[in-house]
Amino acid sequence: MLDDFAEYLRLEKGRSEHTVRAYVGDARGLIAFAGARGVAVSDIGLDLLRAWLAEHTRRGAARTTIARQVSSVKTFCAWATREGWLADDPSQRLRAPKAHRTLPGVLAPDQADSAIASTTVDRPDDDPIALRDKVILELLYASGIRVGELCGLDVDDADRHRRVLRVIGKGDKERTVPYGEPADQALGRWLQLGRPSLAGPASGSALLLGARGGRLDQRMARTVVTRAVEAAGGPAMGPHGLRHSAATHLLEGGADLRVVQELLGHSSLATTQIYTHVSVERLRAVHRQAHPRA
Repeated sequence: MLDDFAEYLRLEKGRSEHTVRAYVGDARGLIAFAGARGVAVSDIGLDLLRAWLAEHTRRGAARTTIARQVSSVKTFCAWATREGWLADDPSQRLRAPKAHRTLPGVLAPDQADSAIASTTVDRPDDDPIALRDKVILELLYASGIRVGELCGLDVDDADRHRRVLRVIGKGDKERTVPYGEPADQALGRWLQLGRPSLAGPASGSALLLGARGGRLDQRMARTVVTRAVEAAGGPAMGPHGLRHSAATHLLEGGADLRVVQELLGHSSLATTQIYTHVSVERLRAVHRQAHPRA
């Protein structure tokens, strides 16, 4: 039975071997749980499914694990119903727990400064790679844009007179994002000294370039950020961590939540509200540390 289920996952659902093993393992565990209670596969019902999940929860399984198990048994029960092992699919009313929304570590403002400064340490003032790396850090942190949005920028997308970027975000939605004076200075040096040194036939209109002159690759941008943050002693993070840091620092500095939503390009305010949790946690931490009756 489970061998047939595995083949169904591979051939019809196109699941990876890792997912096949996980789903089959969950199905096997469910069948064993039912058997220990004298319940045949054909008699598995919603109450037993809930009891099986509750047992894993009692043993300390993470919400992400429970969510995967729900997906596993829903797929298994749908397949078993189709194959005649079950008369009805008892998993249709089964709901996965909502996963906790968590954020990666957030840089402190001084760590962000150190990360940006690290890109030019022990490098000549006119080193084009150093100038580019500094622009990567400056723009990501100053604007909170996504790494894909950064790498997709063309030269004409940067309006230095108004200090704003024209960004094409998810769903090809265009938005205007401001950036500050330090980022503008770094951008000016890159355009004057760095980009001309790397530009070639493959450069086109790309604002940021790789070492061979083509448009900057997202993987390289991530490497630049990871190294810079590590050099600054910050928590492990990539470009998305800088985006989180920018949003958190904006809110902590008094920015309106809807303004931050617009800057980040979030379609829903609920997505932006997660950053308020970080700020509140910091307030609580300071309160616990400083207040005599905390």
